[in-house]
Amino acid sequence: MLLYSAFRAVLQLAYIRPSIYIQRVLWQYPWQLLTGVPRGRNKHPRVQEDEMWLELPNPEEPEEQIPLLFLSGMRTFWWMRRFGTARTKPELKAQIEPLWFAGDPRFIAVIAATNRKGEGPKRLHLLYQRTATGRRGIEPTDWNASPAALERARRSGAHIPDVVHPHPRTY
Repeated sequence: MLLYSAFRAVLQLAYIRPSIYIQRVLWQYPWQLLTGVPRGRNKHPRVQEDEMWLELPNPEEPEEQIPLLFLSGMRTFWWMRRFGTARTKPELKAQIEPLWFAGDPRFIAVIAATNRKGEGPKRLHLLYQRTATGRRGIEPTDWNASPAALERARRSGAHIPDVVHPHPRTY
């Protein structure tokens, strides 16, 4: 019992940073309910990584869909079962329809499933573009975002330098 308690404590410590980012995103962006969001567990054709993905509309160009990947390995198993394959039970897929969304898919976002009563979000999960992490070797992009959208993304926790090199549609 003591070993399991220590294991759970370490897991919770690892979740502190994503929790802070989730809170920052929710301070900046309101929740939206989305239905029929394209999603998959296989490699998205427009990205290099082989990760689960969602396609969400660009806030400034709604006809453009932006793939948002599940880059974090923590707490993704629940989502993976519901993204499904041809053999996934329909009741599992229905648990993430409609999808709660807050954020800007070009930078950083939070998704959630609807709670059992159908009244609000649960199972909050942080998603972000690799270009918004501020890591070395990853060229930042702005997806032709307005200065207000860039500033809002900065306030929500995305690492966007003052001078951004535009490479639209580079994911």
